Amino acid sequence: MGSAVKKRNRLCWAAYGVLAMATLAIAGAWSAGLLLIHPAQRAIGAPPDDLPIQPVIFASNSGSLIHGWFMAGTAGHGAVLLLHGVRANRLSMLDRARLLRTAGYSVLLIDFQASGESQGQAISFGYRESQDAQAAVEQLRRLAPHERIGIIATSMGAAAVLLAEPAIKVDAMVLEQVYPTIEQALNDRLALHAGAMGRWLAPALLATLRPHLGISAAELRPIDKIPYITAPKLLIAGDHDRHTRMDESLSIFTAAAKPKQLWIVHGAEHVDLYRHAGNDYAVHVLAFLDAWLRQRK
Repeated sequence: MGSAVKKRNRLCWAAYGVLAMATLAIAGAWSAGLLLIHPAQRAIGAPPDDLPIQPVIFASNSGSLIHGWFMAGTAGHGAVLLLHGVRANRLSMLDRARLLRTAGYSVLLIDFQASGESQGQAISFGYRESQDAQAAVEQLRRLAPHERIGIIATSMGAAAVLLAEPAIKVDAMVLEQVYPTIEQALNDRLALHAGAMGRWLAPALLATLRPHLGISAAELRPIDKIPYITAPKLLIAGDHDRHTRMDESLSIFTAAAKPKQLWIVHGAEHVDLYRHAGNDYAVHVLAFLDAWLRQRK
């Protein structure tokens, strides 16, 4: 009888241990999910002295007032919207803004909701940000009337462009390092930072999307949207990028509707591709934008 009681007690303690571990895992995933979506707001400060910047604020259907900077360019040269990546803000796009300004483009660069100086409850990996991108395009049309409109968007910014409903109507898009699906994006990052544990963590983190953001992973699939984007597209990817792997970049390029181009930046990880490639970036991107945005006399 005594041995049976001891065995039953051992089983009870084992069950309690499993329950405790499961509770800790769920709590850990919940907390990690909150960290991933936590706003990345910060004061931006005064515009750089070397640029003729006009501050702008406009409303978005994301519920946020979007803060940004605008620079007027040469009439007929086109206008370009710059959209930053996750946990960044408009400052990360300043080098591109200078490049475009030198080339004569009008430029609008913004802070997405929950980033920079734009208010918001949570980063949503392109979902709510897609409404900001839509609102920014309309704002740019008001600021630069009669100009053809282009977009340069990186990572989450590129996902936001593709996820917009209805589809964003512009004359050209440069999409850098865009993830095909949120599952792939999360798996890639967990493989880098959590190793084999990432396979177990990914489903738990994805399960927090609904309670944290009110959306599902099925609503964060840019690859499903890009076949319906008719604007000319230049997709740019780094062949050493482990956050958006080369096979993933090739899959989203294959899915894209024509006209489309792909530029692979050799040796580039998930970094600022303009800083990495320098003049090569300027040559590729300006040639693409010039072809579609310049109004020929």
